[in-house]
Amino acid sequence: MIKKITKKKILEKLELVIDPEINISIVDLGLIYEVEIKKNNSVKILMTLTTIGCPLVSVIEKEIKSKLSELGILEDNITVELTFDPPWSLEKMTPKARALLGI
Repeated sequence: MIKKITKKKILEKLELVIDPEINISIVDLGLIYEVEIKKNNSVKILMTLTTIGCPLVSVIEKEIKSKLSELGILEDNITVELTFDPPWSLEKMTPKARALLGI
């Protein structure tokens, strides 16, 4: 039996995805803008990066798909869409991320 996929469960898994350069969760960095669960249990993640042209985007996307597949979501049913509107800024970080960076 497939368990119900919720936004909360998805965000919990995304908290385990660490930005390889900054070494902080992509959720705590404020990189996740939207999580959409569709009727067929496919998931769309709308996110940004700390910088345009980040060379590690494929690494982050692969890790997102890996973590979400642990919820029973097929990797082919996970879409990661990048946006830079609005652009990322330090204000998007959680207090936890700011404390880890000393800001």
